[in-house]
Amino acid sequence: MNEQAPVVVEPATDPALLRTLAAAGLPATGRFLSKAGWVSRVWVGDEYVVRLSNGQFRDSFRHEATVVNLLAGSEVPHARHLAHGDGPDGPWCVSERVPGRTMYDVWPAADSHTRQAMIESLGFALRALHRVPVTADLLPPWLADALAGKPRAAYHPPVVSAALQQVEAARRLPGHDSRLLADVADWIQERLALFAADEPVLVHGDLHGSNVIVDQGRVTGLIDFAEALAQPADVELDTILRWCAKAREYPPVPDERGLDETTLTEVPGWLHGAYPELFEREHLRERLLFYDMQGELALYAHHPLPDIREAAQDRIARLLSGHNHLDGLVW
Repeated sequence: MNEQAPVVVEPATDPALLRTLAAAGLPATGRFLSKAGWVSRVWVGDEYVVRLSNGQFRDSFRHEATVVNLLAGSEVPHARHLAHGDGPDGPWCVSERVPGRTMYDVWPAADSHTRQAMIESLGFALRALHRVPVTADLLPPWLADALAGKPRAAYHPPVVSAALQQVEAARRLPGHDSRLLADVADWIQERLALFAADEPVLVHGDLHGSNVIVDQGRVTGLIDFAEALAQPADVELDTILRWCAKAREYPPVPDERGLDETTLTEVPGWLHGAYPELFEREHLRERLLFYDMQGELALYAHHPLPDIREAAQDRIARLLSGHNHLDGLVW
């Protein structure tokens, strides 16, 4: 079980927080809990959540505002976007606070009944999300940059139409395994027909315990739409099922530990029960392997650390044989 750090809630005295609230035209009243994040500083207040980005994801808050505005009037539980901009402290965003805490925080102490209720509520939220009208070209600006050859800020979500681009990017890597990449290119070509009839929908793109707010056993908000894009609906399963299989790799901040995977074994089945059509695509396992391959190729081609690239190469070889983290999951 994860140990919970002491909660320290203080008045708004941090200069960066005060400057951001002023830029948003909001009063610096109330008390705020300061939290760390992977790419942002976060202050959670009684009414607002304030985020300051390190700028790693270009125009992420503008993109998020666009996506959240699409959710207006839908049944998708989400936090209303209030303002965003750029200031002396970097890109900032302010949204309303929805009741509850992250699923990551709540999960360890929750009983099985409450866990099932949360996942079923997540299924209903995802069905609503995937029904929100969206243009087929919706793509985060930072991801568009990465697909155009610029440095990558993240290695997911997958973009089906760019799968072969990832092979070409890997071929530009000094010392790449040309035979392996030739096999990968053939493997991808053989599977592209699986996606020919897909209708792209709005997918969150990074859905795991830290990006879901829950209260009293139900989802009150999907948060952090920086990776949201138009893709086939089952792209959503790419991250969710990886989280179930490798939860320790999904801590909310770098210096913490993710959840124990053994506590998530029933999640795929619960989600299937609440949103069965998400799992009913023909050749689902092959599709999920395809999505996973894109992430591994991105790591192999772009990650700055040699040991990470080497591990990705090993996983690519395993994917070619039809195996990955999905092997132990049941839904």
